[in-house]
Amino acid sequence: MPIPADDQRVAKRLEELYRRHLLVGEEEVASYYESGRGYYEPEFATEERKRFSICVVRTDGEVLQVGDHDQQFALQSISKVFVYGLALTDHGRDYVLKHVGVEPSGDAFNSIVFDERNNRPYNPMVNAGALVTTDLVRGKDPAEKFERILDSLRTYAGNESLAVDEDAFEAEMRTADRNRATAYLMRGNGMISGDVEGILALYLRQCSVLVTCRDLAVMAATLSNGGVNPLTGRRALPLRHVREVLSVMHTCGMYDAAGQWAFDVGVPAKSGVCGGIMAVVPGKGGIGVYSPGLDEYGNSVRGIGVCREISERLGLHVFATEAEDAMLGPIDSP
Repeated sequence: MPIPADDQRVAKRLEELYRRHLLVGEEEVASYYESGRGYYEPEFATEERKRFSICVVRTDGEVLQVGDHDQQFALQSISKVFVYGLALTDHGRDYVLKHVGVEPSGDAFNSIVFDERNNRPYNPMVNAGALVTTDLVRGKDPAEKFERILDSLRTYAGNESLAVDEDAFEAEMRTADRNRATAYLMRGNGMISGDVEGILALYLRQCSVLVTCRDLAVMAATLSNGGVNPLTGRRALPLRHVREVLSVMHTCGMYDAAGQWAFDVGVPAKSGVCGGIMAVVPGKGGIGVYSPGLDEYGNSVRGIGVCREISERLGLHVFATEAEDAMLGPIDSP
């Protein structure tokens, strides 16, 4: 089937966007990340430099992609979004709010810092808060809990083949001392209960689920579409919880650079240290970007640049004027 002229034009502009950001200088990259090794410097990251993909999925189901869209990588912190949604589904807004707040912490994602006034982690997008929401997922044992988490991720992505990278999981477990310390401290303060090692393993297993850039964009589009996957028509999240998830993404989703992101790009988003960024344009579509060169905050350098340009060119910022506003898709705008 021939590609319609309008789609050809948009695909061409997306390719131009990709090629322009492909040229980002290494001087902008602070580090790369490899599971089990943590952060390492650009001079050692030969293959990672080349990996780059962009995918846009509209709520009408149209998929536009360029670059290494079949390259798999671990969800890492992006998984926090969906497990938070599952905790909300299982327990409701008020119950979850008693256990984890919604305030930006202003600290790094792995800081061992809590909201002492309310005896809870600051938000579900930092590691401490994510350990709590993972603990809140219903299930008779860790295996059932993880099956529910994995099924939820597959529904968001419309991809039944999503699975755990077992090597990455084992590597993460071997180097999880900081998360382990955080979890034990929270149990000591009554923020979580039960088997800390089991909770930690469940959390690191959800972080080790492999996705592609296309999967990310579909997951974002599902949130954009009121919790319904635009490709499959399956509901991933009850409508009543979509606003809650997007609100926390908007204020807390980009590590301790969340304020700068809200100022510059102005849409709900979540990043992961493997180089993925998932951005949601409510009612319009989702954007996925993958490039593992990270800035000092642990966010993808190319991903930040791509999302900033798309937001500026299409007037997607939440506070854009009516004159700036545009439907997600016409990337051929001047």
